[in-house]
Amino acid sequence: MIIGITHGDVNGIGYEVMLKTLADTKMLETFIPVIYGSSKAAAYYRKHLDIQGLSFNVVNSIDEINPKRLNIINCVDEELKVEFGVSTIEAGKAAFDALERASLDLKNGAIDAIVTAPINKKNIQSDTFKFPGHTEYFEQMFSTGEPALMMLVNDVMRVAVVSGHIPVKDVPFALTEQLIVDKLVVFNNSLKKDFRIVRPRIAVLGLNPHAGDEGVIGDEEANVIIPAMKKAESAGVLCVGPYPADGFFGAGNFSKFDGVLAMYHDQGLIPFKTVSMDSGVNYTAGLPIIRTSPDHGTAYEIAGQNIASEESFRQAIYMAFDIFQNRIWHAEISANPLKIEQRHERGGRVE
Repeated sequence: MIIGITHGDVNGIGYEVMLKTLADTKMLETFIPVIYGSSKAAAYYRKHLDIQGLSFNVVNSIDEINPKRLNIINCVDEELKVEFGVSTIEAGKAAFDALERASLDLKNGAIDAIVTAPINKKNIQSDTFKFPGHTEYFEQMFSTGEPALMMLVNDVMRVAVVSGHIPVKDVPFALTEQLIVDKLVVFNNSLKKDFRIVRPRIAVLGLNPHAGDEGVIGDEEANVIIPAMKKAESAGVLCVGPYPADGFFGAGNFSKFDGVLAMYHDQGLIPFKTVSMDSGVNYTAGLPIIRTSPDHGTAYEIAGQNIASEESFRQAIYMAFDIFQNRIWHAEISANPLKIEQRHERGGRVE
């Protein structure tokens, strides 16, 4: 299996967590890593962080990679300068150049999955990248009609969001009955196909405090969320709620469900990251390709200090591998369903 890794913003902690993870030689026994980025920047970080025993196989294209080495495809201007913790236009362009190159290889089937290091959502903006984040970029490039779903995953919960990177003031207007139905269906299918859960149980959160308190605080629950849940149930989705978000997480009810659907970004991600900031994974569900990332950002404030935890990035690698295997398993069992044998009645007996 070949996993492409985009280097993200070179002035953040991306290279630090990548190199710390890939310095473990056991990782190379599982998959073939290909970093899309800058060999110069990678070498600079390797020396600065004093990472021993890690060598690079620098190539120009995916056709030249070595299956037993850590490969780097140069995608950016070699004059790119690393400036710890500084947002620069050059870093934003380098992040996009790597992302674009890796995405094209992913689209052509040259790599099996992609793991993205964090970008700066401001400096990457240009005429060629006008998205609020990775999720929306991959949705436009790879969507087959279903919406992409931002899902945060750790050992104890899977949280997805209906509305992603939009201002909070726009959330109530973005929540439509059909959008919630679509997200529930995508969530349900992903839990089955990507995580091998046969009959997923999904908890749905309300939008308003106390889930509207029967219309006292808001009516989106009664007018939008509950009707959407009923439609999703008729499509085979087992969903329960809507629950007040604070009590739901505070009481630990998330442990009773296979997935939790939040109405907006912070409603789901604040409790998730409180529980699992160092080991959570951001997964883009609902697409034919596999894309994961660590659940943290560029962390400029600690860039270059050799204190960033690589655990979230490591888990993103593992999850990309697991989902790849799970999809193979799901395709096999779906292609060969158990056949129902015809039964014949003979002499009063059924044979």
